[in-house]
Amino acid sequence: MKKLVVFALLVVGLTTFAQEGRKRGEGKEKLPPEQRVEKQLEKMTKDLNLNEKQTAQVKELLTKENAERQAKKAEMEAKRADGTKPTPEEKMAMKEKIDQRIVTHKAEMKKILNADQYTKWEQNFEQRKEKMKEKIMERKGDKKKKED
Repeated sequence: MKKLVVFALLVVGLTTFAQEGRKRGEGKEKLPPEQRVEKQLEKMTKDLNLNEKQTAQVKELLTKENAERQAKKAEMEAKRADGTKPTPEEKMAMKEKIDQRIVTHKAEMKKILNADQYTKWEQNFEQRKEKMKEKIMERKGDKKKKED
C-alpha cells in the first residue's frame, strides 16, 4: 500500500511537471538582426512574388527599421536596468510613435509594392497583428495565474 501511494504521488508530480508550458521566448531561435531581416525578406519575396528591384527596396526598408528598433530596445533596456518605469504620459507617447511608425511603414510599402502585392501584404500584416494580440493576452493570463 505504501508503495502504491508513493507511486501515485510520483506520477502526479511528473504529470504536473510535464504540463508546465514553455516560458516566453523559450524554444524560439534567436537570430541576429541581419539574419532576421534576411528571413523576413525571403518570406516576403516568396509570398508576394517580389522582383529584384522590390526585393532590394524592401531589404533597405527592413534594415533601416530594424536598426531603429534595436536602438529603441537598447534604450528601453537601459531604462529598465536603472529601475526607471515610464510614466503614463510617456507610455502614451511611445504608443503614438509606434502607431506613426506603422503608418509610415505602410506608406513606404505601398510605394514599393504594386496594388495586388500591397493588398496581400496588408492582409498578412493584419494576421500577424492579431497573432501578436493573442500572444499578449495569453501572457497577461499567465501572469495573473502566477500572481494568484
